[in-house]
Amino acid sequence: IVGLSVCLAVGFLLSILSCALYGNWWPLLVVFTYALAPLPNAIFGRYVSMDPLADVSSSVADFGRFLTSMLVVSGFGLPVVLAHAGIITFMAMAMSITGGVLVYGTIIVYSTLFREQSEF
Repeated sequence: IVGLSVCLAVGFLLSILSCALYGNWWPLLVVFTYALAPLPNAIFGRYVSMDPLADVSSSVADFGRFLTSMLVVSGFGLPVVLAHAGIITFMAMAMSITGGVLVYGTIIVYSTLFREQSEF
């Protein structure tokens, strides 16, 4: 747990430093995608069938996965587009993407380690 919290803090620190060091606060928009990315899976995730042998897919759960993937891709793509347009520097883009990898990686590791196990 301590290692995950350190990774999360370093990820947010890199994202905020990418704004503060270069005097441009546009990369801070990526932090909002960090906060919003796990929400569709958390909201729509309970509509998934608990039977591992069921071949039925829920369209509501698939829509939640789609929204989550859209937010994750926009979290990585937004700094690239801002750097390409010349709004932020290349170094700010690299720091923002590295912070995003750390934050998203922490969320994925936490959700896989502490997933509720259903007992039969």
